[in-house]
Amino acid sequence: MINAQYKLVSPRMVETVFSDIPLNGDDVLARPEMLSICKADIRYFFGMRDAKVLKQKLPLVLIHEAVGTVLYDPKGNFDKGDKVVMLPNIPGKDMRSDENYRLDSKFRSSKADGFMQEVMVLPESQVLQYKNIPTEIAAFTEFISVGVHAVTTYLKKKKNPPRRIGVWGDGGLGYIISSLLKYYLPEVHLSVIGVQRTKLELFRFADEIYTIDEISPDKVWFDDVFECVGGQPSEDAISQMIDVINPEGVMMLLGVSENPVAINTRMVLEKGLTLVGRSRSGRKDFEEAVKIMETNKKFVRRMKVLISDVVEVKSVGDINTAFDRSRSVDFKVILKWEM
Repeated sequence: MINAQYKLVSPRMVETVFSDIPLNGDDVLARPEMLSICKADIRYFFGMRDAKVLKQKLPLVLIHEAVGTVLYDPKGNFDKGDKVVMLPNIPGKDMRSDENYRLDSKFRSSKADGFMQEVMVLPESQVLQYKNIPTEIAAFTEFISVGVHAVTTYLKKKKNPPRRIGVWGDGGLGYIISSLLKYYLPEVHLSVIGVQRTKLELFRFADEIYTIDEISPDKVWFDDVFECVGGQPSEDAISQMIDVINPEGVMMLLGVSENPVAINTRMVLEKGLTLVGRSRSGRKDFEEAVKIMETNKKFVRRMKVLISDVVEVKSVGDINTAFDRSRSVDFKVILKWEM
């Protein structure tokens, strides 16, 4: 069977590549239906990564957040037409770590081709059925699963129930983390700290919102904090978090930075803080994310806020349009994939 892949060959340049798909074996054949653009995809598409990285990675099929419909399952565990989340992580064999942290694992749209394809051939372990979730929201299940991974890790590491938690970041990741904290810890006092007041006002479920210039140790304090800023601004965010966190607090670091950022290790040591880095997710996190969305309609309603635009994609030109749009919106651009 001939499959069409849409590969980024250089910044802003997508080409159609045809390849033969073997249909033998136990793999599931699925057609992508809706895709979600991530900031990592944006950095690749517009050449915002280091030139050496781009030379190493490209050509590459982008997008690691997607849902599709089953076309064929030789084992019969899925019916034709079943709606499925397609998992981007290809687990390595080093069993000493979780699948998303193994050095020999591969991740679609980074070390393996992503979901901008006509059809996908996936092992059953990388396909997860969902029901009763709006397709455009299910499209960014991967993004939500990253938040699930971070928050559930935090809950396992925390010795005592927190009273006050602060989340730095008014973007999509900060919104998901905050939503999940309210889901798992409804009684906790949650504050969100960001830059744009208009975006902060979308966090209506938080107990307090602050802009970064309204935070100081003599005004507020937190038992634990989450950093969802990323980039060079995360340096100032982390510094501020260290100032206002209580001794022996937990700092969850989630934002991705291209360049190293400085951390005040003297105060980390003086306060006895625990710094925990978390990124990506595994199948169990996807399963938990799907369970939350299928059973908690309030959470699903909150996730609708993260959809800034839906773009129909019927040509390579539409791919360019969608990525251009993704640079000017606050949150997610969803691709209605009709290639």
